[in-house]
Amino acid sequence: MLYNRILLAVDLTDESIKVANKAAALCKATGAQLTVLHVIESLNYAYGGDVPIDITDIQAQLQETAKERMAILVAQLDTPVQESCISQGGIESEIHRVAEEKQADLIVVGSHCRHGLALLLGSTANGVLHGAPCDVLAVKVTKA
Repeated sequence: MLYNRILLAVDLTDESIKVANKAAALCKATGAQLTVLHVIESLNYAYGGDVPIDITDIQAQLQETAKERMAILVAQLDTPVQESCISQGGIESEIHRVAEEKQADLIVVGSHCRHGLALLLGSTANGVLHGAPCDVLAVKVTKA
């Protein structure tokens, strides 16, 4: 079997279903187990740990919204989901950590078409590719 454990990393935007459907199709074709992951980037991490306000309530609200959106996404897939996880931290490092923990042999992420400054700064898909413990499939997504 080519892949046994696929980790689908989603940002839970409207385009996530396109990426999720690709991962689900791969699972059906290969018989692989699917784990779905969403990483909430810590506000402390995003702002270098120098946030002058208490962000506990904001983080709790982000977690609750992510749980709701994750449940909707998982319900739309036509393949069983082994596990769905919501993690917090640096996006690329958390994807790598969970991939290792779940012994994934493929990470599936969405890749948005970037232009100009966004292209120079890189993307999450590019960050995941470098340092990944396994293969990475970047699914091209465009806004409808």
